[in-house]
Amino acid sequence: MSVPNLTSSGSSPSDAFDSDPTAEERKSDHIRLAFDSQITGDKIDPRFSYEPLLSAHPQPGSLAPTNFAGFSLAVPMWVSSMTGGTEKAQVINRNLARACNEFGFGMGLGSCRPLLYSNDRFADFDMRPLIGEKQPLFANLGIAQLETLVTDKEMWRVEKMLELLKADGLIIHVNPLQEWLQPEGDRFLLPPLETIETVLDQLNVPIIVKEVGQGMGIASLKALLQLPLAAVEFAAGGGTNFSKLELLRADPVQQVIYDSLTNIGHSAAEMVQLVNQAKKELRGGLRCTDVIISGGVKNFLDGYYLRSKCELNSVYGQASGFLKYATSDYEPLQSFVTSQVRGLELAEAFLKVR
Repeated sequence: MSVPNLTSSGSSPSDAFDSDPTAEERKSDHIRLAFDSQITGDKIDPRFSYEPLLSAHPQPGSLAPTNFAGFSLAVPMWVSSMTGGTEKAQVINRNLARACNEFGFGMGLGSCRPLLYSNDRFADFDMRPLIGEKQPLFANLGIAQLETLVTDKEMWRVEKMLELLKADGLIIHVNPLQEWLQPEGDRFLLPPLETIETVLDQLNVPIIVKEVGQGMGIASLKALLQLPLAAVEFAAGGGTNFSKLELLRADPVQQVIYDSLTNIGHSAAEMVQLVNQAKKELRGGLRCTDVIISGGVKNFLDGYYLRSKCELNSVYGQASGFLKYATSDYEPLQSFVTSQVRGLELAEAFLKVR
């Protein structure tokens, strides 16, 4: 019996391999890695239905623009507030601002407290020239500083800071446990909600309110969602926990006494459920309709899933993921963000959330 030709041109089987020069090496890799690449059933991600037949491979730039807090973002991502006021912060912030400009998403600066009374650290925060005019750039202050400024009738300092930074708005971080555990921490004289309401009355800029790594429960969320805020950021448990960070700076006795406090909080997945519940319960009282899902969001799959489950308009933030690649040259961060964006495009093409 004759062996049939493998090619329409009558060429030999060896010629077919010549047309794919990587075939032999690839097939060898398949044999060598076959056992190492087995995935057991308990490792399969239960959040998604994989639909391989319904889309082509996505082209770069295929994500639809996201309207968020009055801005149009090319990618539904957010650089969650991280750092400022140290030598290393300038390098980190500059890299992050460049990424926001290149890929089209927004940025919250780390605490800008040093700029309230001095411009000595201005270069650490001067990101408008790098992020460009189109991408949102938000300054950031703690609730303790704002309580003091309101009491002292010095809110003009915030306005001056925002003007200096050419910032689009202000992020207020609310952090009672962090302040309690921080060796140099402040003490709140008023409930943070009262200070936030006063700041909203006195400051005519978009305002975002966030926690710092432990999230917040339904009562706090409902209170914020009834205010005319630009957005609420989760800063949920599962990522960097600044209460834990400050406790690690404290003396050993304090660490033993208060360690259990750092385990208090809410995950981003739980907070999505709470936001959906709050939306249902508030109905016509809902005034803030945008959220930043952050806290333990490790990659594009987490972001895609949580955004799909959230019934309010949302973007997702990755703090430690960005930080890991932003500490030296720009290229590692650029490569990381590229892979995250392409992964998000792939998820939208082939994955349906269950």
